Amino acid sequence: MNTLALVRLLHLASPTLPVGAFSYSQGLEWQVDCGAIRTEADAGAWIAAVFDAGIATFELPLLAAQMRAWAADDIAAVLDLNDDYLASREAAELRAETVQMGYSCLQLLKALPECAGVAARLADRGDIAYPTAWSGAAVALGVPVEPALTAWAWAWAENQVMAAIKAVPLGQTAGQRLLMALGEAMPARVATALELPREDWSNFAPGLALASCRHETQYSRLFRS
Repeated sequence: MNTLALVRLLHLASPTLPVGAFSYSQGLEWQVDCGAIRTEADAGAWIAAVFDAGIATFELPLLAAQMRAWAADDIAAVLDLNDDYLASREAAELRAETVQMGYSCLQLLKALPECAGVAARLADRGDIAYPTAWSGAAVALGVPVEPALTAWAWAWAENQVMAAIKAVPLGQTAGQRLLMALGEAMPARVATALELPREDWSNFAPGLALASCRHETQYSRLFRS
């Protein structure tokens, strides 16, 4: 991986990427509201469980498959995987989240000459999930698959920890401890995702689905999911 590709990957994984990731908690806020998450340990256990139940075993292998499809210029496979990802969003909030972030990502890609072709290939294709647009950008910018998956996992974990810092609330040092613990598990999860057959992908996380559904009617909220 050359230095420019690394810079581009850091760009894609940055919390400053204008796609609105900071505004979502993916059910974590409801877990705080109902009292299931009160401490740093509670937050770490919830985030790690969601990561293992869905991110590591569904989003990461799907992202890898999409990047391979983009590299092969197989737009039919890209869109097939896009439909799979949309179908995997059990709650209205979770689906709206990925569609909004996918739309925002595409608007950004249109303005970046290196990625405008990705946006053009996805124009008028219906709802586009965030991984679909992001994976196309990663390939267009010359990012290899394994580092891309690692960055995706890190960005997700960072957003979840920042949501916990705001909602529980937790201190910044507690947040860094959580990230250190979550990061330790990522290399093995990424390695597994790279080889996981499609028939073994799984996002069975009923607790996340229920938390997301409950969050839709939560009285007072900081986050959109």
